[in-house]
Amino acid sequence: MLGLQFDTETSWVDVAKNGLQQLLTDHAFAEQKAASNAVSIIINYSEETELVKDMSDIAIEEMEHFRMVHNLMVDRGMVLGQATKNDYALKLQGFFPKTQDRTEALVHRLLVAALIEARSCERFKVFSDHMPDEQLSEFYKDLMISEANHYTLFLGYARKYMDKEIVDQKWNDLLSFEAEMMKNRGTSAKVHG
Repeated sequence: MLGLQFDTETSWVDVAKNGLQQLLTDHAFAEQKAASNAVSIIINYSEETELVKDMSDIAIEEMEHFRMVHNLMVDRGMVLGQATKNDYALKLQGFFPKTQDRTEALVHRLLVAALIEARSCERFKVFSDHMPDEQLSEFYKDLMISEANHYTLFLGYARKYMDKEIVDQKWNDLLSFEAEMMKNRGTSAKVHG
């Protein structure tokens, strides 16, 4: 369903479990960044009424997820800590060449956002399926569904703003790039690490 070309190794779950506070901190800030991205799209494409409505919903939902992760951390006696750079997102954002075409720039942003949501969904599923901690397993299973919905929304909008064949070629190229990148990951307690 997600179209990802590389599956997360279950060994990543052990890395994530052993660095749970780091994983949860990274996850919390990833939710904040997702909310910020949605707000940025609203600011830059304010004339796109339907897009603005949906991005408003996503921004609110992502901040709710941030709060849920933070509350989970507090309940477990953890402190949020400092944000770290998300080199995964930065590398994906650098995949497409800069363009002065606003529509193409929007499509690129939407495709990158779709892929980040798809990979988050996949990681949350792997984590949930192999997590003996029942609370965390259920928590990530619930979030996985939300990430899948965001993935389909972003990809659907990308196909709305540009010819579907062109978008699908860009999407497949981005998926291939991300798959190669993921082969060298899975060694840090981060959602996309």
